Amino acid sequence: MSQERAIFAGGCFWCMVQPFEEMPGILSVISGYTGGTTENPTYESVLSHQTGHTEAVEIIFDNTLVSYAKLVELYWTLTDPTDAFGQFQDRGDNYRPVIFYDTEAQKEIAQASKANLQASKRFDKEIVVAIEPSQPFWPAEAYHQGFYKTNPARYAMSAQLRHDFLKKQWGEA
Repeated sequence: MSQERAIFAGGCFWCMVQPFEEMPGILSVISGYTGGTTENPTYESVLSHQTGHTEAVEIIFDNTLVSYAKLVELYWTLTDPTDAFGQFQDRGDNYRPVIFYDTEAQKEIAQASKANLQASKRFDKEIVVAIEPSQPFWPAEAYHQGFYKTNPARYAMSAQLRHDFLKKQWGEA
């Protein structure tokens, strides 16, 4: 087994976990914070917009079972890649969409995938998801982990706008 890491930010991390966890080859998906200026940020400090962090998921995967390219493909179907200032009802810099890369190969895959999505004309607007080098990743508090399992009713309410958009845009959700 060969392990690799991917970090994606696409709005509220609660909605990013389940689709990745259900993909074969995924070893773990952790909700957390990255891209900011302080160590050990808390949910409250990130919400204050003073730390520069964005909510993200850290995915550890077996790259003999699933490729980084497949993870990037799934990422596009979970976000509105034309919205740089948040996702759906979640607004602000802490919800900005970003693909964080660990290696030059990941960077090249993400850039090519973004260019292909733009060229597909699936979206009427420019694809604005940032592609940035990975920064320290800080796991979120325990109550954020696996939120779709521990709080299914609240998760469903939170995920509805995303679900509706994805169904309209991709014909699925």
